[in-house]
Amino acid sequence: MTKRTPTALTIAGSDSGGGAGIQADLKTFSALGVYGASAITAITAQNTQAVTMVEVVSPKIVSAQIEAVLSDITVDAIKIGMLGTSELTRVVAEAIAGFEGPVVLDPVMVAKSGDRLLDDDAVSAMRKHLLPLATLLTPNLPEAAALTDSGEAGNLEEMEEQARQLLGAGCRAVLVKGGHGSGPHCTDLLVEADGRRAFVSDRIETANTHGTGCSLSSAITAELAKGAELSDAVAVAHQWLNRAIGAADTLNIGEGHGPVHHFVDLWNSQRIGVGQPI
Repeated sequence: MTKRTPTALTIAGSDSGGGAGIQADLKTFSALGVYGASAITAITAQNTQAVTMVEVVSPKIVSAQIEAVLSDITVDAIKIGMLGTSELTRVVAEAIAGFEGPVVLDPVMVAKSGDRLLDDDAVSAMRKHLLPLATLLTPNLPEAAALTDSGEAGNLEEMEEQARQLLGAGCRAVLVKGGHGSGPHCTDLLVEADGRRAFVSDRIETANTHGTGCSLSSAITAELAKGAELSDAVAVAHQWLNRAIGAADTLNIGEGHGPVHHFVDLWNSQRIGVGQPI
């Protein structure tokens, strides 16, 4: 009997530039050996420089996409990204309420270009309806500050304090992503009820970091889909993203914030250079 392939579902918005959102999630799943299914919540017109238009998909079709996937495909883990509105947030919460596997919630609020992707009502709806369903919440520093109505954390103690406030809202663990911080090192802090663990890597000087948040959360989801414990999943994802950022400049995509190199390990192992046919 053939062994079933680990599978993850991403519920998120589409990035026409290919660097973030659904596109980044599916690339990440594939890069880490996981089959990816998707439910699209919004369509964005964007590139490496700006988001020029956003059109939210109807709640009815979002719910139908999720139901279609879960009714047929055995999904091992779910990642939730851009939701946009309070109505979509509630609909997604209802659609996954019976799901028994791990759920990674990435509270996408602002694009790399600075464009707002989540309205104020949706933030409240997220706190109320989705945080209690989340195995892991993965805010970056500005998102953690917004979700806790506080200033941006400047050290590990402040990161942990905000994470514990979010634990109080119902999620089982919080990973505060440190990519927006400063200094020579980038630190992601995983906080659970019984402790914390820091994941530290050298900060890479590059402008090509579009989709880092989406990709890290998706990488964690992929590892959870394969059966990894949460802390181990975060460790693998953190290391993988560091390699993907380190190789981002080799892609040379767009004139703004280009994407990370999701397939750095595959392309390196096959000695595929940029512009070479596979």
